[in-house]
Amino acid sequence: MITFKNVSKQYPDGTTAVKNINLEIKEGEFFVLIGPSGCGKTTTLKMINRLHDITEGELYIKDKLVSAHNIHKLRWNIGYVLQQIALFPHMTIAENIAIVPEMKHWKKNKIKTRIDELLTLVGLDPKQYRNRKPSELSGGQQQRVGVARALAADPPVILMDEPFSALDPLSREQLQQDIISLKEKIKKTFVFVTHDMSEAMTLGDRICLMKDGEIVQVGTPEEFIQKPKNEFVKTFIGNQGNALFETLDMFVKESEQPDVEPTEELASTATVQQAMDALYDHEAIAVKKGSKRIGVVTRKNLLAFLSDKTKEGGTL
Repeated sequence: MITFKNVSKQYPDGTTAVKNINLEIKEGEFFVLIGPSGCGKTTTLKMINRLHDITEGELYIKDKLVSAHNIHKLRWNIGYVLQQIALFPHMTIAENIAIVPEMKHWKKNKIKTRIDELLTLVGLDPKQYRNRKPSELSGGQQQRVGVARALAADPPVILMDEPFSALDPLSREQLQQDIISLKEKIKKTFVFVTHDMSEAMTLGDRICLMKDGEIVQVGTPEEFIQKPKNEFVKTFIGNQGNALFETLDMFVKESEQPDVEPTEELASTATVQQAMDALYDHEAIAVKKGSKRIGVVTRKNLLAFLSDKTKEGGTL
């Protein structure tokens, strides 16, 4: 879907923000770019919609060079959600969402229907919110509108640049859950920038960790936990590894029972690491204490557990 081939970005002052990266983002996946400040993750994101042009290499969207696209049409077909939200304060919520569809000359009835669909999709009642101004909404509500605006013209690609970092922890966690629900409902390719590893692990199908303009590791959340490439990766994850040695007997008491029937069993004295290993080959694992089944572990609730541990301050 999105392919970087030997892509570099150097600014006029000589600063090299991105160094010879090769990367393929698959269609329909939620791909997270993460790393410390100045690592090149936001520059990488902005090269996709040509807010930054590449200096060297080739960047493709669906086998067509980004540089070959008309820049305005390119951006109309890529949704963009910012940390600053950037709603127009003098416009109503409906008018903010309608901007790109109007530029694409959609009919008024189609735009109105789309606005109502999207407000409903992001959890805002159209009757209650469509005619309000941004100043009448909380930060979390404004960011929901920002997501709706990015989806307005039904683009295949959505870019999200640290969209939740300015929100309070409660709003941030709720919006993370909303995005998880949203990505299951719509078939879009998401590219998401964050500096928060727990957020990356919660949201990402795959994660790309960057440092000093280069890619350090690309993989699933499980791969980052189980097979960190080097000490930098281990340090960035934090003390995540310690949680892997906790036993399952406490964890499964709070685990939801999935619809799928477990195809493997582990003793309650088994570790989280052992459960993670087993979940590569099984959708769900029954946890038994003696002969009694006390719970079930799935990949989803195990990753949620590890993410929550990270949010508690990194003491895992």
